Amino acid sequence: TRGGAARAADGTRAGRGPGPDRAAEAADDKTGAHTVAAKKTAEDRAGAAGPDERIAEAPSAPVVAPAAPGELPVRPGEDPWTEEEVAEARSGLEGEAERLSAEIDSSERALAGLMRDSADGAGDDEADTGTKNITREHEMALAGNAREMLEQTQRALQRLDAGTYGLCEVCGKPIGKARMQAFPRATLCVEDKQKQERRA
Repeated sequence: TRGGAARAADGTRAGRGPGPDRAAEAADDKTGAHTVAAKKTAEDRAGAAGPDERIAEAPSAPVVAPAAPGELPVRPGEDPWTEEEVAEARSGLEGEAERLSAEIDSSERALAGLMRDSADGAGDDEADTGTKNITREHEMALAGNAREMLEQTQRALQRLDAGTYGLCEVCGKPIGKARMQAFPRATLCVEDKQKQERRA
């Protein structure tokens, strides 16, 4: 009959496999399974990696470019810093830092020698002992002064990169290009420097 033929046709289609909707669902399930498996495999690989490998994959910190010469502060009426002037200031500060580092190393070696001499100075008279003490104190003072100047020089280089080179650390106003060229490690404007000296 016509109804039986329809049922037979439906049965035949059912026997041949899923219809379009069921086939799409099956494909989605299969794709989802592959995605979950791939994600799990990636997570397993990340977990198996050692701490050094995971750290190596982390993005590096951005590099901050030095300030442009024209961005450095100047006093009203002064010309902006040029590239040549900034390069000259940087070269002078770097050379000073190298000289001070060498001076500190020399003073430390001298102090080490004086300490050995003091330990081996059995039988020295009072004049010899006094001379050694004065020499040691002098070397210690030189080394301390060199360390302080080296720290100021390094801070000046940092301010040069940050674009704050030439700003007074007290009032925040420009120190002045002429003063910075004469005293590259200056951190105070003339007015605040005078106030500091009066208090001292």
